[in-house]
Amino acid sequence: MSYRQNFTSAILQFPLSLFTKSKIIPRDYSVNSQQPIIYTLPFSSNIDLATLRKSCKTLGLPDPNDPLIIDSKSYPRVVFIRPSPSLFSNKRLMHSNATSYLTDLLELHKTKPDLDIHIIPVAILWGRKPGKENQTNPMLHPMGLLKKWKTIIRYGRDCVIRFSPSFSLRHITDTHGSDTGIAHKLARVAQIHFARQQLAASGPALPKRKQLLRRLIQSNIVRKTIREEAKSRDVSYEKVQKEAFHILDEIAADFSYSLVKKGDKLLGWLWNRIYQGINVHNADTVRKLAQDGHEIVYVPCHKSHIDYLLLSYVLFHEGLVPPHIAAGINLNFFPAGPLFRKGGAFFLRRTFKGDKLYSTIFKEYLADLFAKGYAIEFFSEGGRSRTGRLLPAKTGMLSMTLQAMLKGLHRPVTLVPVYIGYEHVLEVSTYAKELRGKQKEKENAGMVFKTIRKLKNFGQGYVNFGEPIPLNQYLNHHVPEWSDAINKMASPHPSWLKPTVNDLAVEMMNHINDAVAVNGINLCAMTLLSSKQRALSKENLIEQISLYLTLLKNVPYSDYCTLPQQSASELVESAIELDKFLIENDSMGQIIAQDRKESVLSTYYRNNIIHLFIIPAILAQLLLTDKDITLHMIHHRIGKLFPFIKNELFLSLTKEKLPQKVTSYIAEFSKQHLILKNAETIRINPEKVDTLILFSQIAIDTLQRYAITMHILCQNASIKPDDLQEKGQKMARRLGRLYGINAPEFFDKHIFATMVNTIQEQGYINNIDQSREFKDQLFACLSPEIQLAIKEHRA
Repeated sequence: MSYRQNFTSAILQFPLSLFTKSKIIPRDYSVNSQQPIIYTLPFSSNIDLATLRKSCKTLGLPDPNDPLIIDSKSYPRVVFIRPSPSLFSNKRLMHSNATSYLTDLLELHKTKPDLDIHIIPVAILWGRKPGKENQTNPMLHPMGLLKKWKTIIRYGRDCVIRFSPSFSLRHITDTHGSDTGIAHKLARVAQIHFARQQLAASGPALPKRKQLLRRLIQSNIVRKTIREEAKSRDVSYEKVQKEAFHILDEIAADFSYSLVKKGDKLLGWLWNRIYQGINVHNADTVRKLAQDGHEIVYVPCHKSHIDYLLLSYVLFHEGLVPPHIAAGINLNFFPAGPLFRKGGAFFLRRTFKGDKLYSTIFKEYLADLFAKGYAIEFFSEGGRSRTGRLLPAKTGMLSMTLQAMLKGLHRPVTLVPVYIGYEHVLEVSTYAKELRGKQKEKENAGMVFKTIRKLKNFGQGYVNFGEPIPLNQYLNHHVPEWSDAINKMASPHPSWLKPTVNDLAVEMMNHINDAVAVNGINLCAMTLLSSKQRALSKENLIEQISLYLTLLKNVPYSDYCTLPQQSASELVESAIELDKFLIENDSMGQIIAQDRKESVLSTYYRNNIIHLFIIPAILAQLLLTDKDITLHMIHHRIGKLFPFIKNELFLSLTKEKLPQKVTSYIAEFSKQHLILKNAETIRINPEKVDTLILFSQIAIDTLQRYAITMHILCQNASIKPDDLQEKGQKMARRLGRLYGINAPEFFDKHIFATMVNTIQEQGYINNIDQSREFKDQLFACLSPEIQLAIKEHRA
């Protein structure tokens, strides 16, 4: 390093330490530091270079001021794509022309076949405030020294250093050549890359809210609807226009970057007070989508009111702009409503079927958000899950998303499913009361303050980004003619829209469940609830959880599912610290137990992961109830049950891949000495009966619910689907009361509705022989006591 470089770094170090606080994204960035590395920055700047040096030191990367030595010759470690109008640009650190330097590097690869220099693009973003519409964003252009320092003083505490994946110059040379034209193209691509980085971090330019409202009111489709409404209601155009303006004012967000920044500090305090940590996975996938110019639509599951805040907080800390969020109008109460609106929330009524004016205005507003490039977020379930399972998706927002595409968007639109999970959900006790029949409490300020008073450390939180669904590709595959319906001047509603949306909604929910986060609380809850007395010795609890973890590792549920890094013993210890269990000590050791109230709440956490274990749990129950069952019988019986559990629990597993998955579970059972295989016959290992019984109990409630419904159907083959659902719920509620079934979802209306729909799809309605055969298979999986109870009770 030269004296001048040392001197410059020393001078800048102190003032930068006063005014800047950098965030490296991604935090776990890694690259093979043994290979030749060069950094690319958008603008020449000693300040940016000093900031980069500090980040490289943190990540263990080569110092950008140290030259790259190749065959005893020194090469600059940094290439700046564009010069800055600074009086003190450090010319020795760069070529005067980035293109000529890139050409030199490409030529070097041409003469040295073993050379492979990797270039790491680094975007240093001083602040993420979006610009205003019709104004140039200064962050996208080089700044002079004075303007740079003004920016640093103002936004230095919000500095994001974004390391992009490295790319190989060897690959570029071998694939495209090494002439000046390729170097020019590399420089142009780099400029686009850095502009997109800024856009992904700050979002598109923001309009003034009043101008936005006036512009949308004056759109052709809204004016046409106003005229039609005025004519049909025999009132003046002005009166309906005023009503339309009020509707739009009620809907539209009022995003404020300054509020997001202040809210970030508050939320940081909040998460530290509530949770021991927020675990984020697969964020790189989302960053790449934003970098590639996709219109991103986040579709998270909905477990708590804080989901809104948590996802925006996580995205902001991952270097992405917080999305505009579709929120229920019930959240538009003072003071939360105005704050949510400033944070990007736009409000919609629970239903606007039949209200053409409201529907048109909302669709036009949503289409405008897409057209401008804002990221969108909506909760596909429509409301919070009270049982811990995913609810069937509400398709309204998804349908309007596709309709917005049919207005001719120029950017690809991609759904990003998001799994949000907690070791403790703030509202879980309220959910249990609501499932027992208590009226849902209306959201208000008092509820907010009441919740804040109860805040304490609730373990871990989880945000897992699932496998994206590119909608353009999805439509190309499933509806090749979809682009024929594109019409900028109308709100298209082609015949294929509804069935396509329904299929897409199911795939979306499957992807959310694929990204589930397994944690100590849901494993402990599931295991203890499988015990008849809701109690196990600590050793047995650890042993059972260890079995589940091994199963998930050896037979992975999906590539996006995340498992805890701790051992089963460590997970149990962490769960005990959250005060959800009763600990009893005797001369033989510790007993972990749950009282009745806490066990009801624990069903919520068990249900978060029940879909991961439902198939091997059914397998365990089949082995316990049929002492000499064959492989053929196992595949046949699970195959009969599969459509029901797939629809109920949103399994992404296909019918075609089911046999292979079942075979893998059988192999794992054998590996863990749970079963003994003899040719085609499988028997349980007598020494592992207790383990299999605990495992099988995961599926018992599900099998009983199916048996109840099929029994009612066989008693009255001509029963209507709605009546079947109602009678099934009544009988389940009664049996649950009589036999101490504590799971509120045992008689949940959403689950029964899904089950009855599957019964119809599978052709059991009006087919008494097929229904009786399936009912007999279900009864064979249950104990004689439960069989008798179902037969004796009529709904």
